[in-house]
Amino acid sequence: MEQTNFSVGLDIGTTKIVALVGRKNEFNKVEILGVGKSKSLGVHRGVVNNITQTIQSIQQAVDDANTNSGNRINDVVVGIAGQHIRSIQHSDYITRENPESVINEDDIQRLIKQVYKLVMLPGEEIIHVLPQEYKVDGQGEIKEPIGMHGGRLEANFHVVVGQVSSIKNIGRCIKSAGLNMANITLEPLASSEAVLSFEEKEAGVALIDIGGGTTDLAIFKDGIIRHTAVIPFGGNVVTDDIKEGCSIIEKQAELLKIRFGSAWPGENRDTEIVSIPGLRGRDPKEISLKTLSKIINARVIEIIEQTFLEIKNYGHNDLKKKLIAGIVLTGGGSQLKHLKQLVEYITGMDTRVGYPSEHLAGNTQESVSSPMFATSVGLLMNALDAKIINEAEDEVDIGETKISENEKSSKDVSKKRKSILDRFGEKLKEFLDNA
Repeated sequence: MEQTNFSVGLDIGTTKIVALVGRKNEFNKVEILGVGKSKSLGVHRGVVNNITQTIQSIQQAVDDANTNSGNRINDVVVGIAGQHIRSIQHSDYITRENPESVINEDDIQRLIKQVYKLVMLPGEEIIHVLPQEYKVDGQGEIKEPIGMHGGRLEANFHVVVGQVSSIKNIGRCIKSAGLNMANITLEPLASSEAVLSFEEKEAGVALIDIGGGTTDLAIFKDGIIRHTAVIPFGGNVVTDDIKEGCSIIEKQAELLKIRFGSAWPGENRDTEIVSIPGLRGRDPKEISLKTLSKIINARVIEIIEQTFLEIKNYGHNDLKKKLIAGIVLTGGGSQLKHLKQLVEYITGMDTRVGYPSEHLAGNTQESVSSPMFATSVGLLMNALDAKIINEAEDEVDIGETKISENEKSSKDVSKKRKSILDRFGEKLKEFLDNA
């Protein structure tokens, strides 16, 4: 099958690297053609710390996806996250030379480029500028100013900032693995595409993506991204606590967490015991499930409270009115037993676990429908949407004499108005090309 008939999402996480190959079916659902998964050996808390090991892990995941799908993978859409990512709020404006002419895309791009000139800390660069609401001559709460008259164009921006060296390291790993980076996307935004509905983004929702090395937060309100943050703790620190607290090896601690772990200690009785095989002929070790839950509970509360502090920094004391849809948990860490109840208890907000299954075809294997693959599915969806936009552009370029004016105008709009994720990817690719 040619690369033009499918797309690939590549999630470079702290615990695993996943390559998803897929295409859109006749019902506009994502049909998974192949899955490749490998243990992530060179990434710590979302940041590459061993180039060679990361390249090997990427190649293994891509080779598995190649074999499973029967396709040859060249182009991939990659996710970017990590503890170096942060966000700030900023307001800026431009004065237009001719207030009598209508505001167009060039005016918006000039305003966005002006924000990119903000001075950041050494080693940091503005990765992306996301416009939120606009003002035209003092008139506020404007979502789309194009076509309006006015002399002063003002906007509030959500500015995403990161370490350029960390981003360039990911680009180097992709190139060294023999792949072409078609686009690069902020992982919390990718996860939100996979598990959040349009209604939830309108009503106000906080997405908490609990990964192996980090916990990513994305807050939406009125359909607009309002806040993003990365908390440098995830499922791995819970496993480390179990390993230290129970004096067992990491592999056993991870299995204990998955099979018997609970975020709510009151659920287990003191008499519930699990036996762990001893090392090299040593006697088995008996561990109380209540003790296990207490260890997990202490660390999970810390992660939730840090995340909730970020949410409160956005919404202050009026969260229930601001975030009507509450909290959506996703990522591998969200599958921990009784986590939903603990989050509701600590935050007082409605909570659900987000699955990417809504966008997947009916014949998709169950494992890919789990929250663990939310980011991977979101990256694949981004790749497929970008392909549709590119095909629309090609149709306009090739067949302008054959299409009606209405069709042409709609395609021109799709060509001109690119999504948040597309613009984000373009900026990051500029950094990588200049590396």
